[in-house]
Amino acid sequence: MLPRLDFDLLRTFVTVAETGNLTRAGERLLLSQPTVSLQIKRLEEQLGCALMERTPRSLSLTSEGETLLSYARRILSLTDEAVARLVEPTMQGLVRLGTPEDFATTHLSGVLARFAEAHPNVALEVTTDLTLNLIERFKEGEFDLVLIKREPMGPTDGVRVWREPLVWASTRPDPFERGGPLPLVVSPHPCVYRKRATHALDRAGRPWRIAYTSTSLAGAQAAVRAGLGLTVLPKEMVPEDFFIIDTAAGAPDLSDTEIALMRVPSLSIPAERLADHMVRSLERREGTGSSRAWNSHKTIHISE
Repeated sequence: MLPRLDFDLLRTFVTVAETGNLTRAGERLLLSQPTVSLQIKRLEEQLGCALMERTPRSLSLTSEGETLLSYARRILSLTDEAVARLVEPTMQGLVRLGTPEDFATTHLSGVLARFAEAHPNVALEVTTDLTLNLIERFKEGEFDLVLIKREPMGPTDGVRVWREPLVWASTRPDPFERGGPLPLVVSPHPCVYRKRATHALDRAGRPWRIAYTSTSLAGAQAAVRAGLGLTVLPKEMVPEDFFIIDTAAGAPDLSDTEIALMRVPSLSIPAERLADHMVRSLERREGTGSSRAWNSHKTIHISE
């Protein structure tokens, strides 16, 4: 007979995978570090395979662990949804969430709608702002949860929920072939994408100027459509009428950024439920849905 999976062991495994650390996982689960380690060992014994590779300074998933992580998140999400409908239908409270505007527009509406449907008595207060502003406001106690943009393998605070490949985007096919400083359409300071764009151009020795500044994704896209300059966007947020300018066309590499979820140390039950729901919902979308959108855009490169 196939082994039966213990939901508590699965939850511990997912938490360790999300935090990347046994101690931090224990703090979130209110378990000691030895207990967390023992539960992972029990799960590995049940399945008959190693799920994690441990060294004194690091912890990573094996290929079997990566496979299980995807299934475990789905199993726990369905379990939590069922419990919420049957056991917590009257859960009440307010959850204050901060998020970058572009990420909320593209990825969060469906995720938050499903949570609101399962928990109709929980009020969601969602605020959009630039990442560095969100971090400062989070530290000042304005939010229970905050989604932030960060460098890959950046600060240990927060759980990675999304990875974003960044690209140069323009309505012109050849912006890097034109003379003079490169006109940029960006968000105001402080902005992770603005910093990434200007640093990449400085490293490449390419002059640039700020041609247009907008606080909204729609405003920036309108400025690019008007021919005021080019911008930096997550690849799957590039509109279909824009060109993606790659390194072969002279564009400096931008690499990836991450979206991470930060939470206050003592979350209310509604906020904890929303945090878990977002992590698992976004993980499923990242693993299954994003690549289909990329293929429809025009990528500009130089043929050899």
